[in-house]
Amino acid sequence: MYRVIGSGNSRARRVLWMLEELGLGYDHVPALPQTEDVVAINPGGKVPVLIADGVPISDSTAILTFLADRHDRFSHPAGTIERALQDSMTQFLLDEFDSALWMAARHSFVLPEELRQSAIKDSLKWEFIRSQEALVGRMGTGPFLMGAEMTVPDIILTHCGDWAETAHFPVSQPRLAAYLERMRARPAYRRAQAA
Repeated sequence: MYRVIGSGNSRARRVLWMLEELGLGYDHVPALPQTEDVVAINPGGKVPVLIADGVPISDSTAILTFLADRHDRFSHPAGTIERALQDSMTQFLLDEFDSALWMAARHSFVLPEELRQSAIKDSLKWEFIRSQEALVGRMGTGPFLMGAEMTVPDIILTHCGDWAETAHFPVSQPRLAAYLERMRARPAYRRAQAA
């Protein structure tokens, strides 16, 4: 059994969703970042952390990739062109979506108040809208980002879509909005939301 450490309102939700999709048992510890218990297993104090075989693994994307590879689902085999395209999409989402949302969060509540720059959010929203246009051009023809099968990037993008909604970042592309609706209707997604 796996143990997931991190609040369901954090990137830990990505890991919870993956485990639900895989149908695997897990223990969820909804700890907040930088708490003593989290720092004890991840000196950086960040969540999520997955405990697998007694070993802590940090970073949601590393965890998702590990789980997908270990259980041979939601990922293409390493060394294939399909995997290279999948990894390219993952990096695109992290660079263009996750990073803009994380920077906005940092300047909203993470950084000390005297270091926050609220005006940066306008440029981040502009980038977020521009990135959606690029994403739609890269989306496959199937119901998922990479085509007919769900992969790691689908979990990352849907989580970023949820995060954007909370942060009041507009989803401007109708195709992306329809995609997010489909993903949010998945039973495993709903179970992870309730965790």
